Order: sequence, then structure tokens, then C-alpha cells
Amino acid sequence: MEPLKFTDSFRQFLEVALRARQDMDASALLLLVEGPIDWGRLRKCCGETKVILTATRSEFLAGAEQHLFHTVTVDRSETVSIYERLTYAILESVAEEFIPPDTKVVAFYSDFNPTQFDSISIIDLDEHLDRLTGKDLRLLQTKVPLKTLKMVVDLALEIGREGREGLSIGALFVVGDTRKVLDQSKPAGFDPVRGYQRKERFLGDPKIREGIKEIAQLDGAFIIASDGTVEAACRYLETTTANITVSKGLGARHWAAAAISRTTNAVAISVSQSGGTVRIFHNGEVFLRIESRHPRPMVWRDVDDYLEKYR
Repeated sequence: MEPLKFTDSFRQFLEVALRARQDMDASALLLLVEGPIDWGRLRKCCGETKVILTATRSEFLAGAEQHLFHTVTVDRSETVSIYERLTYAILESVAEEFIPPDTKVVAFYSDFNPTQFDSISIIDLDEHLDRLTGKDLRLLQTKVPLKTLKMVVDLALEIGREGREGLSIGALFVVGDTRKVLDQSKPAGFDPVRGYQRKERFLGDPKIREGIKEIAQLDGAFIIASDGTVEAACRYLETTTANITVSKGLGARHWAAAAISRTTNAVAISVSQSGGTVRIFHNGEVFLRIESRHPRPMVWRDVDDYLEKYR
């Protein structure tokens, strides 16, 4: 495929976007590309600016990383909206710690004419991440219902924010693909949820949620069924970490979360004991990182309406 031409119009728009990034003290420039570009020339124009490139096809980004560009492929239909593509690129970049979650990003893309860049947006990640809804978790393409994911993520955020008895605690939840997850784990010892009826293990019950917060101080993972029922607690995950890579400084809990989400269709949600950070793992990688102690770490809007629409 022929690289997109470095026209005068493209160059002028790029200069405006770069000035906007500098004026707004944004941490990165985000480009939505519809084909390859002369990456060397683009890097020369951008200098040392952090640049995120996102496309719907990986071949559009071939060779870009050699010029120190951060790339995100949205492996979805090309009909995915610009908003969803921007959101996915931002989530991936935050999860991979390329950009911090409390910064601004300048987006540069084609809104009207797919053959040329014609639009620039300033995205405040503090505000954008606060507006995330259940629709954003749909990008995980998992069989776990959004309602269940929301319930577990909210519980993880509470644990990360509140701790227990004044102490910070970590936790790990593995949601969905229950039978396979149980096959790849073993009891750490006493299972505090064993023997209870299903209704007495449902996370939708506030009393159960409080009980889970107490149990979270024990070693091992919680295994959560797709309907929100706690199937088991205090489980050691036994799965290979081959071909798994996690960010420097993350411990055994995060390695286990990445591994189990790679070898099963489950979604793993970890709570870091050191800072309360919640990470959502899917297919062996961090899909989303949330700082639980942010004043408004996550807002779920219109989730019920959305679920009804896509049911």
C-alpha cells in the first residue's frame, strides 16, 4: 500500500496539532491513521513529542515502532466510531503506562474526508476516563456480561480505596470461564465460601460484598461466575506465565492475572496492595488501569439502558 502523501494540508494541520499539544501541556499526540505514512518524515516533524498511532489494520502501522511511535491496533470492524477508536487507543496507552491517566492528549484524525486529516481534539483524560460506561468494557469482547464486570470492578475499586482496618490490601478476581479457571487452580487451604447456597454467594447482595472485603485479606484469588456468584475463594492459580509480559515492578498477583486471562476466556481484575490500583487483564494483557484513590475513579452511566439495547 502506498504511504499517505505528506501534503501541505497535512503538514499545516500537524503543525497546528503540535502547537496545541505544547500550549495545552498535553503529554502526547494521538493520530488515527487510515494507511501507512512516511514514518521517518513524521518523526522528524514531531521531534521528541510522544506520539500514539492507532489504526484498524496492523499493516497500516508497519515500521512505525522503529521510529519510536507507540502503536495501537483496533482489531475491529472499520465501522467502529472515531470516539471508540480514540477511547480504545487511550485505554491501551494508559494501561501500558505510555501516558499517565491524569494528563491531556491532542488527537489528530480524519472526521469528514478519510483521505486527509481534517480534525483536532483536545482530550482531558481525567474527564474522559471519568465518563467511561459499560460500553467501554464491551471492547473486551468477552462473554462475561457487562453487569457482572461492572459489579466486580466496583468491588475491586472499593477494596483498593478503603483497604481493611486501616491497612492497604491486595486482591485478585477471576471472572468467567469458571470451569476452566477452577481446573487451572487449587485451594490455598480453607475456602470460606464453600458450603453456602448460590444466593448467599451473589455479589449483588451488599452483605456479601462486605464479607468478600474481609476475606480479601486472605491469600489466593476469588473465582467469580458470569452471573456474579462467587464460586470459590482463596485459590492459587496454576498456569504458565510463558510469553507473558507485565510492567516492571508488578508482582506475582499481576503475573497470575495476566496468565489466567491468556489461557482461559476469563477476565482477571487485580487490586495492588501498594497503591490500590485496579488493573483489568484480558488475553494476557492489561486492558485498563484505574487509580482507585482518584476522587472519581469510575462513573458508570446508563449501563442498564445500554445492556437492554444490546441484549
